[in-house]
Amino acid sequence: MSSPPDKPRRDRTAEILKAAFELLQEQPYAEITIENIAARAQVGKPTVYRRWPSKGALALDALIGHLPTVDFPDSGDVAQDLRQWLYNIADSLSGPFGPMITGLVGAAQHDPDLAQAWNERMFQPVRAAYRPHLSAVQDAGRLRQADPDVLADMLAGPIWFRVLMTGTVPDRERIDAIVEVATGFPAPRN
Repeated sequence: MSSPPDKPRRDRTAEILKAAFELLQEQPYAEITIENIAARAQVGKPTVYRRWPSKGALALDALIGHLPTVDFPDSGDVAQDLRQWLYNIADSLSGPFGPMITGLVGAAQHDPDLAQAWNERMFQPVRAAYRPHLSAVQDAGRLRQADPDVLADMLAGPIWFRVLMTGTVPDRERIDAIVEVATGFPAPRN
């Protein structure tokens, strides 16, 4: 007599991602473990490790699935578009995703696999999205010629520096000053 065929395994990826994201919302990244995620998803640790090599890779996937996009505005007013782009970055870092993002960035400093995944899945795609906008503005003569990546670092870098070093997000006034110093476009006057 032959044995009955094995039941096909149900794909538990969605449950694991949901569990990881819920835990990212509830506690600091450093306190989350694969064991916590597996228990929340009601799966075994091997089920998690078959899909992700580490907690960082799983947390990044869970976060990416929920992050809003930070589009580069194109209103025709270069200075305002740059300010709005930075306001959007600051808003995303001051909202509910801020602690999740900074937790992963902090962990990436000690986890080379997470650092590489962050670079490939977050940093480089964001650069690829804004680069054509900055280049077009430069080509039109409305912004000084410089490597678009260097310009973006000059603009967004102070926001990330403040968030990572002090835990605070710059306000609109500070962002206006960043744009003015980096580009020469005067900050709006009330």
